[in-house]
Amino acid sequence: MFICRNCGYKTFKWLGKCPECGAWESFTEEVSSLKREKEPSPSLTNIRELSAIKEERFPTQIEEFDRVLGGGLIKGEAVLIGGEPGIGKSTLLLEVASQVAKKKKVLYVSAEESLAQINLRAKRLGIDSENLFLVNEDNLEALLPLFEKDFFLIIIDSIQVLKIPSLGASLGSLVQIKESANILTETAKKKGVSLFIVGHVTKEGIISGPKALEHIVDCVIYFEGEKNSNFRILRAVKNRFGSLGEIGVFEMTSSGLKEVENPSSIFISGEGGHSSGSVVGCVLEGVRAILVEVQALVTRASFGMVRRKSVGFDFNRFSLILAMMEKRLGLNLGNQDVFVNVTGGIRIDDPCSDLALVLAVASSYEDFLVPKECVFIGEVGLSGELRRVYNISQRLAEIKRLGFLYAFIPRSNLDKLHLKEFLGLKLYGCRDVREVISKVKSLRDRS
Repeated sequence: MFICRNCGYKTFKWLGKCPECGAWESFTEEVSSLKREKEPSPSLTNIRELSAIKEERFPTQIEEFDRVLGGGLIKGEAVLIGGEPGIGKSTLLLEVASQVAKKKKVLYVSAEESLAQINLRAKRLGIDSENLFLVNEDNLEALLPLFEKDFFLIIIDSIQVLKIPSLGASLGSLVQIKESANILTETAKKKGVSLFIVGHVTKEGIISGPKALEHIVDCVIYFEGEKNSNFRILRAVKNRFGSLGEIGVFEMTSSGLKEVENPSSIFISGEGGHSSGSVVGCVLEGVRAILVEVQALVTRASFGMVRRKSVGFDFNRFSLILAMMEKRLGLNLGNQDVFVNVTGGIRIDDPCSDLALVLAVASSYEDFLVPKECVFIGEVGLSGELRRVYNISQRLAEIKRLGFLYAFIPRSNLDKLHLKEFLGLKLYGCRDVREVISKVKSLRDRS
């Protein structure tokens, strides 16, 4: 068997050029013995015995971070965190290390930055702990003995620059990254050490390296944010020990990252209602209800081909909504440029934000104001109907808490609500988007 040192591609004959990664002279022969010693059969465990084992979590005391992890750290858990350069990954993990080091021993492995650079960042963040240890090392084989040193948490920054000299593959290659992740994760589980691994991202925004990297670890989280904004979003896309879709919101300041306890305050400006095309919706991120401001700008196309641009909203769903509005509402968008933006740099995947998008586009197209006291919740079908919303009570509770007066929801949700829980919040149950727009205009005329 011949294996490519660069990407791990296997073939039964030697090749000069790897068909997978294009590398030349990269194949080496791997000889495996046909004689294998008989291994003992694995021991069996009854599921009733496992049910008595309790999952112990160690909170980091950074609530937004713990929320994304599912409540805190678990012994033997491997977490992969990715993000663009300069977004604040190292700052976040250094602050996590500082909090955990108040009670447990923590090791921060920097394979990229020098100890002097880490020390400068630690001083800026006000970090000083006798339980926090640093090491500057990029040789994985030299790092493995440190897992025996009774550390509760080990942070690897980053997986792409680790090397395994005995492997013979080039630095940063797919096979290097995959083998490093396998060894680190297996060792962490055997020793009961919590493990954080930092990963670089590609220009497409995904973690660099083989896809198998995300399958190896227990949890994959992304640290996101716009470069011109101080706000950062921590999002879980895989979590074997917690729920998916959870987000944590932070603000980057001169003294480090600060938790944002009320994310809705950064995603809505409070200035809605002063111009057309600005609407507030409510989305669910994990189990957290968040209010977001959806802005739309519809203007006559200046060139032969119309432009469609969506920031923060799925483009395919955006296109479906526009087609539905042309057919069901009779809007002539064929000669109009349509731009949509979700403020605050958040990306929303909740289909219940459809109704807010419809109102924003309609408001801009017809140039009418939507009262700033209104919030819109609902998934919109291709016939213009409003479909039932899940977790409606949780969404309405957040809307009421923030002082909004009117909520437009699907009629099918209105029948099963306990209206006494939402006194002071006027609920409008509607069957389709045409009815919603009619009621909004009527409400605007009365106010």
